[in-house]
Amino acid sequence: MTVLTIQDLTIRMAGRPLMEGASLQVDDGRKVGLVGRNGAGKSTLLKAVLGELQPDGGEIRIASRARIGHVAQETPAGETSLLDIVLAADTERAGLLAELEGHPEGVRAGEIHERLLAIQADAAPSRAATILAGLGFDAAAQARPSREYSGGWRMRVSLARALFLEPDLLLLDEPTNHLDLEAAMWLEGWIQRFQGAAIIISHDRGLLERCVDSIAHLDRQKITLYPGNFENFVRVRTERAAQQAAMNVKLAAQRAHMQSFVDRFRAKATKARQAQSRLKALERMPAIESVIEDHATHFSFPQPEQLPPPILTVNRGQAGYGNHVVLRNLDIRIDQEDRIALLGANGNGKSTLAKVLAGRLMPLSGDVHRDRRMRVGYFAQHQEDDLDLDGTPLSHMIEAMPKSTPTQCRSQLARFGLDANRAETQVRGLSGGEKARLLMALTTRDAPHMLILDEPTNHLDIDARDALVKALADYEGAVILISHDPHLVELVADRLWLVADGKVTPFEGDLDDYRAQLGGRNTGATKREEKKGKAPALVENNRPQHAPLRARLKGIEVTLAKLAEEAKVIEGALANPKLYESGKNDLIARATARRAAIAKDVERLETEWLGITEKLEAA
Repeated sequence: MTVLTIQDLTIRMAGRPLMEGASLQVDDGRKVGLVGRNGAGKSTLLKAVLGELQPDGGEIRIASRARIGHVAQETPAGETSLLDIVLAADTERAGLLAELEGHPEGVRAGEIHERLLAIQADAAPSRAATILAGLGFDAAAQARPSREYSGGWRMRVSLARALFLEPDLLLLDEPTNHLDLEAAMWLEGWIQRFQGAAIIISHDRGLLERCVDSIAHLDRQKITLYPGNFENFVRVRTERAAQQAAMNVKLAAQRAHMQSFVDRFRAKATKARQAQSRLKALERMPAIESVIEDHATHFSFPQPEQLPPPILTVNRGQAGYGNHVVLRNLDIRIDQEDRIALLGANGNGKSTLAKVLAGRLMPLSGDVHRDRRMRVGYFAQHQEDDLDLDGTPLSHMIEAMPKSTPTQCRSQLARFGLDANRAETQVRGLSGGEKARLLMALTTRDAPHMLILDEPTNHLDIDARDALVKALADYEGAVILISHDPHLVELVADRLWLVADGKVTPFEGDLDDYRAQLGGRNTGATKREEKKGKAPALVENNRPQHAPLRARLKGIEVTLAKLAEEAKVIEGALANPKLYESGKNDLIARATARRAAIAKDVERLETEWLGITEKLEAA
């Protein structure tokens, strides 16, 4: 059954066409990821489906009696408990219960009870509680009034309402923006199990690769549907771009050859007819369609000088605010090559730990030792509020780098894609992504040895997130990462720390193990699926016991990559004739010995890697 049909849709905003003759069909059970450049009209399209704006042409048809679920702007603050707010989303159930309280008589009372039974009204409170728990609200939090929560937390309640409705068509616009990593991972699992249709706008590449079965690309006012997830979409687009580029070259050569003939023989009577024929052939040739690509996004971090390890240690530390202790028994060591992601639900102390490591919060007790030369770059998710809206990126950078020339300041901005025009645009005129790039440029201006990133991908699109991953791969300092984006965590971090119950402990495993550990939060949903006769996906019960092996495997891979890079540097130095002309025989000997030691280490680690791989494959 087709749930949604969009046919020949035209939408204009302020006279500018966002869509011209765009079409899309969404069948029951299909999960569609809606992607496109910022400003292409993705959110506008969802508003048109919801009836919140009138298209300029075409039509939108929704299946008869189909229920649409979407996230309201924000749940209003009031005295109603979170659980009751979510339950009220099912207006049919709420209406039937209200009618039942009026003590209807006879046949009507029987009809109400029969309908309540059919919609499983008695299971609704348990189902609502399960969804709220998955989004980070425990039983006590669910009973509190909504006025006690900030806007970000009330957005989670709005999301819970949409999920609780179990609609035929679910519309989600950046659903993970207000979630922590744990809630984002829970939401991924919920979407995977959801049996209705969905259209999801997201910059979370992992969600688009794990949770959708097709990609709708809004580009040049049209919608093109690609089967498969985001990874398949990228592959197909890349292949088509290459084919188009080859065709463009071929067409251009043919045009040039024909035009040359026309130019040479147009004036000659004997060749005039042939020249006219060629002109007509040129007119019939298809126009060369340029391979339109978004402006390439590149980030580049200034590289710090190397410091001896460790660059920071905390011993027997306690952290908190005033008399309130948030974290206890902190024993931490950080080296310059560390890449650490912090796990744990919001409110457990991840940001508190980040402030301690950044030196912005003094521990309540314990010893903190830092290399006196160490510089720290701290990207905080709420720093955007501190920007001067009347200033420009360039004025901010000049103020932050008083000893640098304007050219050097512009160069730092250019590292994050803020070109000459953007550098002199007022901050109030920048997009959310451009403000995030400005903050990244300010954070890294003095080539920090340790970079602390607290939700760095808020407002960044998919291309910018990929650019951030590549820049962090080239960065030669330590990285402490807090992010709700599992894809970013998996690609950047090689160590995981769990911040929970007032402690910071290494997590011996990867994100798949962490998902399995959080699996108990999905118990309610699993039971419902079993009742419906749908077998839930099995969780590998033996995963946790193999976590240390997988962690060691990842550690070996990181070490091998570092050794390969060091060997490359040494080989380059030993291949330079000037080294031997300098007479630095001690340096040559040390480099040669180190190269031999690296070769032995590589051989040993590769043997260990193969052994661990065989054990895991056997398991």
